[in-house]
Amino acid sequence: MANPKFMKPMQPDADLAAVVGSEPIPRTQVIKKMWDYIKANGLQDKVNRRNINADEKLLKLFLKPQVTMFELAGIISKHLK
Repeated sequence: MANPKFMKPMQPDADLAAVVGSEPIPRTQVIKKMWDYIKANGLQDKVNRRNINADEKLLKLFLKPQVTMFELAGIISKHLK
């Protein structure tokens, strides 16, 4: 059974909405859309696949040029209301 807290639609802020859209969506879908964006734009580091390189949109979320996949959930949480 999925945790209802993760299924509750949440509102992305403007920086996150630039990547996942502005409609309220569950956190699980935010993570999925982030990965879709990362893969579609080739932002996974070629050497260390656990690292994500920021493009212009992701730099506004990450506030640094590269993050690990383990940091992603924490970063996304700061951009959901």
